Amino acid sequence: MLKIIIIGSPGSGKSTFARKLSNAAGIPLYYLDMLWHKPDGTNISRETFDANLNEIIQKDTWIIDGNYQRTLETRLKECDTVFLLDFPLEVCLSGAKSRIGKKREDLPWIESEFDEEFRQWIIDFPKKQLPEIYDLLKKYQEEKDIVIFRTRKEPDDYLKSISGDTERAAK
Repeated sequence: MLKIIIIGSPGSGKSTFARKLSNAAGIPLYYLDMLWHKPDGTNISRETFDANLNEIIQKDTWIIDGNYQRTLETRLKECDTVFLLDFPLEVCLSGAKSRIGKKREDLPWIESEFDEEFRQWIIDFPKKQLPEIYDLLKKYQEEKDIVIFRTRKEPDDYLKSISGDTERAAK
């Protein structure tokens, strides 16, 4: 597990899981939202984003947090491990709403409101994005380690299990 992508609906807890996994495994973490967004809320060009992403995937180890469907297959080809947080819609909406007004290391600004367009994107995610994600995962299932979490408890349990492995390996 050296090249990892973490995907799932906004509000599912990808960034929180990514941060904890990075700390537990000692693997550098890259947030796609930080690559794409400027602090003023605008975006860099697709070409610059793609060049920056390509720089990251050429490294020996990484965790990349974020969907960005347009570049998902590129990341899938390069990773060895995929974590998909496939939680119920209500959980994701609640997660996204709970972070309003909080400073985050995965976004270059503080969200001041639950933007209606973003909320609708989360609502549409299970119908529009998730089927495409599962199709891609099926395509790469033989060559990638794919872990799918369906409850909030599962990522925590996974992190506890690898923390135990890390502690045992250190003894």
